[in-house]
Amino acid sequence: MNSVELCNEYLSALNAGDLQKVLSLFDSKAVVVSPLYGLVEAERFYRELFEDTNRSKTTLLHVFQAEDTPAVALHFHYSWTLKSGKVVEFECVDVIELTADRKKFAKLTIIYDTAPLRADFAESHGRDS
Repeated sequence: MNSVELCNEYLSALNAGDLQKVLSLFDSKAVVVSPLYGLVEAERFYRELFEDTNRSKTTLLHVFQAEDTPAVALHFHYSWTLKSGKVVEFECVDVIELTADRKKFAKLTIIYDTAPLRADFAESHGRDS
């Protein structure tokens, strides 16, 4: 599977809410850097994300591949239904560092503006923003 196919598998698994499929795409030592969750191990991040999510829908806009390093970036529209039922939508970029053999994700850095959704996220966790 090439890196673009790997990324498509990732978005498909995210949309399906398939935790095991998402985790199968990550190296066992992989980490995720998230504006809302911080720097965490991939397994912990996706367990928490799926607990906080009723539904995810991604629409891929662009894929950017680095020529000289094992990295790829996904630009997509994300429609996220929080556990509270509130739907938040935003554009997002996931910068993915692949393992040396380019078969798994080693690190994923998520980039988006959290300001429009931070209050809804906090409310869904029962706390003030």
